[in-house]
Amino acid sequence: MIHARKAALGAAVAAALAGVSLPALADSKTEAQLRRMIELQAQQIEQQKTQLSAMNQRLSALEHQAAPDASASPAPDPAQVQVAAAVADTRQDDDLAILQAQVAQMATKGTGGDGNVNWRKGGPEFKSADGTFTFHPRGRVLMDFSSTHGSGFDARNVTGTDLASGRLGAEGTYGDVGYKIEADFAGNAVTLKDIYASYETRIGGLPTEFYVGNKLKDRSIDGATGNTTTPFMERNAVASVGGMQSGYFGLGLTTKVYGDNWHASLAVTGDDVGNDSSANDTIAYLARAHWNPVKGSAGFLHVGGWYWYEDLGGDVTSINKTSQVALGWNGEVRVSASSIANPTDDHAWGAELGGVWRSGWAFAETTVRTINSSSEASREQKASSYSAGWLLTGEKPGFSARSGLWSTTKVLNPVTEGGWGAFELLARYDDYDYTDTARGGEGDAWTVGVNWYLNNWSRLMLNVVHWSTNNKVGSYQGQDSGNTVGLRAQVAF
Repeated sequence: MIHARKAALGAAVAAALAGVSLPALADSKTEAQLRRMIELQAQQIEQQKTQLSAMNQRLSALEHQAAPDASASPAPDPAQVQVAAAVADTRQDDDLAILQAQVAQMATKGTGGDGNVNWRKGGPEFKSADGTFTFHPRGRVLMDFSSTHGSGFDARNVTGTDLASGRLGAEGTYGDVGYKIEADFAGNAVTLKDIYASYETRIGGLPTEFYVGNKLKDRSIDGATGNTTTPFMERNAVASVGGMQSGYFGLGLTTKVYGDNWHASLAVTGDDVGNDSSANDTIAYLARAHWNPVKGSAGFLHVGGWYWYEDLGGDVTSINKTSQVALGWNGEVRVSASSIANPTDDHAWGAELGGVWRSGWAFAETTVRTINSSSEASREQKASSYSAGWLLTGEKPGFSARSGLWSTTKVLNPVTEGGWGAFELLARYDDYDYTDTARGGEGDAWTVGVNWYLNNWSRLMLNVVHWSTNNKVGSYQGQDSGNTVGLRAQVAF
């Protein structure tokens, strides 16, 4: 019986150990076969547990029968002593616990059990045992301090604090289908941002993504990047002036295709979520592409371009573009384009050039937006931006060669692990030109900054902006200039 018990225990342990090796077979088995093997292993383990339980019961009965009678105190039977020793030895080894440990190990590798939890982008990602389902909570807190001085208009010299963004949401996948939903709570108001379903596949051998819902539009480098990864506290002039009347986000269909050193996107969208429902949507058509003609381990060259066209909805009766140039909180420092009445449609194009080399980066963007009207001549609005930066601590710039957008900077020595984090110096020049309109203004801004990345998902930012404006309408007409200092504390996961 003892030999039979040990053989059963050995078979159970071998079955559990065999289950651990399942990940190694993933490359040679189909997903369906792998799932079937996991189910069979689970059944075998349950059978072994049942057999072990039965054996333990029988051995416990033998042990009870072999217990000495205190009154009689007969001489111990050598056979019963051997049985008791086998029972003690078996319980000390606790083979069932070993089996349970093997099952737990399988679960942590995603090959069985109840799934696992990984930490990604500063937050937990929950994954099912077979990897089909994932769920990742998302959130961000961006807290700003801003102070402006030197303006010839006292009303522009303001100091204050602001919650630039407080966002909560989630993203996840169900096989090849993904989803994302985010709500922002800045300005004591709730606004919906990315809310979409996605599908990943391959067309002509190329990775392809489809998005249905409300999504940040793929337009310019800064315009298509979330403000948690842009290197400056505010997006550049091209993102502002070249923006659509329908907004940064649009509810519709977006398709992205990726090659080895390029990407292209197409989108058809309506108004942003929550816009006026009493008139037809503004329908926007958007295309963007980028190419890396040079790409290596040390860096790459980026060339990109984009174009969009809007058929304006009936609720758009005039367009009066104004752009903030003294960071986001100070809404008094703006360049005014003057109002354009009875617009019918508008379109814009943009060009991108730049690259990354080791720990440095430099990019230039330009755009021209044309607005057509039924009551006056077409008007052009122009902007350009030039920026550069260097990571002093040796990190690679957080820019994705795959999508042509700013992404997370990977910190080599995070503060949370006893390091110094990452330090980045940067500078930018922005130019705003609305002078094609009779009463349109112009302005520019020079920005220098320092970023301290504590880890991959948190940073402290300092921006100093020297700005100038020349407006022909509004409360601040004529030449004016000043300086704005901004600080930001950011956590995003």
